[in-house]
Amino acid sequence: MATIAQSDAAGARRLDVVAMLKEAGVTGLIALVLTAPLVGIRTIEQSGSLGYQTDFTAVAIAVALVFFGRIGIILNREGIPRPVFWISLLFLIVFALPPIYEYLRPSISDALPPLPVQDLHSVPLLLIGALGAAWLLIQSILVQRRSRASLSRQERDRAMDRIGARVQRLSVYVGPILVVLAVVFPFTDLATRSTLGVATIVLIYIMLGWGLNIIVGLAGLLDLGYVAFYAVGAYSYALLSTTFGFSFWICLPLAGVLAACFGLILGYPVLRLRGDYFAIVTLGFGEIIRIILINWAPVTGGPNGINNVPRPSFFGFPFDRSPPEGTTAFHQLFGLDYNPTHRIIFLYLLILALALLVNLISTRLRRLPVGRGWEAIREDDIACQSLGINRTNLKLAAFATSAMCGGFAGSFFATYQGFISPESFSFIESAIVLAIVVLGGMGSQLGIVVAACLIIGLPEAFRGLDLYRMLVFGLCMVGIMVWRPRGLLAHRDPTILLHGKKGAQG
Repeated sequence: MATIAQSDAAGARRLDVVAMLKEAGVTGLIALVLTAPLVGIRTIEQSGSLGYQTDFTAVAIAVALVFFGRIGIILNREGIPRPVFWISLLFLIVFALPPIYEYLRPSISDALPPLPVQDLHSVPLLLIGALGAAWLLIQSILVQRRSRASLSRQERDRAMDRIGARVQRLSVYVGPILVVLAVVFPFTDLATRSTLGVATIVLIYIMLGWGLNIIVGLAGLLDLGYVAFYAVGAYSYALLSTTFGFSFWICLPLAGVLAACFGLILGYPVLRLRGDYFAIVTLGFGEIIRIILINWAPVTGGPNGINNVPRPSFFGFPFDRSPPEGTTAFHQLFGLDYNPTHRIIFLYLLILALALLVNLISTRLRRLPVGRGWEAIREDDIACQSLGINRTNLKLAAFATSAMCGGFAGSFFATYQGFISPESFSFIESAIVLAIVVLGGMGSQLGIVVAACLIIGLPEAFRGLDLYRMLVFGLCMVGIMVWRPRGLLAHRDPTILLHGKKGAQG
């Protein structure tokens, strides 16, 4: 990207205002094209028919936020952070006060009048503006402290790598603490039915991210069809449990084995492909599985899916009440009063244990010769072939292991939902899991946890913003890619070094 600032004869930097306004204007025009149909026009139901409602005031506010936000980014990029700092601080106060007022008004007094901008659907946009102003404020502080505008791209990458290395060394102590907090969480006052549900979904995606990280982060193979193994695990459990009456503890390993077999089926024909061609084939495989699930109606139920998927039991002690007004075998075993939240807590602890199992598998395999072989393939595939490394077996092992982890997650998803259909296994699911791996930092286990909490948990936190929830999500994604283009915790420490100790290089 061309620089906006120029140097005069005396050596002082002079800002090219015309170029800055031109760049910000193009960005605002793109925002106008994107927000006009998505935000400015909304479909509504009118007397049994479908109509539309316009709100171009919200479009104007969104375009203005993007335009002035781009000017702030340019000023920070060119090493002029002081005006950005004060203006961002001012706008942060202005934007944050109305949403805070609307949030606290019911708890303070019902007599307080609502803001008039609520009728224009502007409160969510004000909250988005507050987030953008806060991000510019933080960026301007970083520019002033570190003079980041004078750093090259390589220096920024090395700085991010050093941060990732420090976090990776601290993860030895932070990881057990997070596990203890996760185990204690369902027994605290914060554990409600909704928070446990969100935490369970986040753990499912963490488990999927750790499984995909074996292919993408360790072996360096771009897999865009990971949702296929997720679907195979879910349908394997649903069919085995509903048709043959197998319990969850029998179906879980079988679902993992079947998903691993599909991983071998996919991996063997595409071993000679690489790069974009490999990604396209895996994408096609995911779509093939979804189409089979839709069209093979006698077995999979077609678009209607499979209903009444059995819930897991506590090693043979179910959570179903018998009789309906009585208690359950689980509560009788431990002498507890019946509480429907206990089943939700059990499912949460179950997915936590499965996720930790996947983490243990991936971290242990990385230290074995097969894991070092995956890292070698990731760094240089041709050099591995010249050294006589069996790339076929290594890639097949990566596919099978990663697919098995996806199968475990799919089987739990089926029993957690109690209903599955092909709509739950579209390409967007593969894209979300891949985004978690990339944003967290490929190869970083703790980074995947942070990215999953942001990508999955953050939209749930903003669910009350209705249509603007995805705008907040997109804003955070753009901010992460601008601030951390290599991922939040981008560091790949080699498993073995020829000289020195880990963390001493660089």
